[in-house]
Amino acid sequence: MSGNKFGFTPIDEDDIKKTRRREVGPMGAAVRETANSLNESTENRVEQRRQNASDAKEYRKARDEGRVLVAVSINEILTTDLPRDRLDLSAVASSDEMDELKASIQERGQKEPIELYKDSDGRFQLKKGWRRVTALKQLYEETGDERFSSVTARVAESQSDRIDLYIDMVEENVVREDLTFAEMAQVAILASNDSELGAGDAVALVGRLYSSLHKMKRSYIRSFVYLLNELDGALPFPKSVSRNLGVEVARKLRASSGSVAVLKDVLARASTADEQNAVLDAFLADTDSERGKGKRREKVESVKYEFHVGASKITARKGECRILSGQDFSSIDRSKLQRAVEAFEAVLNEK
Repeated sequence: MSGNKFGFTPIDEDDIKKTRRREVGPMGAAVRETANSLNESTENRVEQRRQNASDAKEYRKARDEGRVLVAVSINEILTTDLPRDRLDLSAVASSDEMDELKASIQERGQKEPIELYKDSDGRFQLKKGWRRVTALKQLYEETGDERFSSVTARVAESQSDRIDLYIDMVEENVVREDLTFAEMAQVAILASNDSELGAGDAVALVGRLYSSLHKMKRSYIRSFVYLLNELDGALPFPKSVSRNLGVEVARKLRASSGSVAVLKDVLARASTADEQNAVLDAFLADTDSERGKGKRREKVESVKYEFHVGASKITARKGECRILSGQDFSSIDRSKLQRAVEAFEAVLNEK
C-alpha cells in the first residue's frame, strides 16, 4: 500500500512484535554492580558469622575437654589435691633421671605438655607430669630464665569424676611400666582414704584404677595392698621389694597373721633396702614341719636379720649372734676376747 499525503505508511505487525532493546548506560551499570556486590558481601558476612560461631563452639568444647594447649605460670600449679603415684618424691627430684630431664628441657624445651584440671576453688591442680613440672621449677630457680617460668599444659575445664582423676594420674606411668607394684598399691590405699571418692576399700579399688592391666598384675597389686596395710609403715623401702618377694610374704602373712608383730619389729632394725629384703627372705625361709599334724607352721620367733659393722658381717636370730670376719679370733688372747663378749652382753642388757 502506498503512503498517504502525510507520508505515513501502515505499521508493520512484525515490527510491533520485536522486543525493544535498550543499552544500559554507565550509571545503570554502576548501580547494578554495586547491588550485586552488596548482596554477595551480605551473604559472605552471614556465612562468616556462621563459621565463627561454629569455630567458637568447637574451641569451647576442645578447651573443656583439655585438648587446647595453654601456657600456665609455673607458680600457679598446685599438687595438693591428688596424692602422687611416687613413694619417694624427694629421691626422684634429686635423681640422675631428673638431671637428664632438665638437660633435655634446657636444650630442646618442653616437648610434652602436662595435664591440669581446676579444683572446686578454680585453682590449677596437677593431674599428669609431676617430673616435668619439677624439672621446670628447678631450672627456673637455678637459672632465673623466663623460658622456664611457664609450662605448656592441657587444662580440662569441665569437672571429671574423682576416680577418673586417679586413673589419669597413674595411666601414663603404668603404660610405660614405670611404677613398682608397691607404688601402684600405695595409690589404691591413698584413694581408699579420699573422702571425696568415698570408696573405702583399697583392694576393690585396684580393679577400677588398673582395669587396663592383666588380671594377674591386678592380683599382684592386691597382694602388695595387703602387705603395706598389714605392715603399716614398717616396710622402710617398699619400692625395693620385688614382685615375687612381696607376693610370697603377703601370702604367708595371710596364713599366719600372728607373725605380723614380730616381722614389724625385725624390719624396724633394717637400715638399708638389702637388709630389709634379707629380713623378708628369712621370714619366708623360716618354716618348720609339724609331723604329728602334717601341717607346716611358721616359726616367726626365729626370723633372722643381717648387717655389717666395718668388715664384719653379723647374722642375728633367736639364740644366735654370728660374726663373720677376716679376723682370726683364735689368735686373740682369751681374756681379751672374754672382756669383749662381756662388754657385748652388758650393752644388750642395758635398759
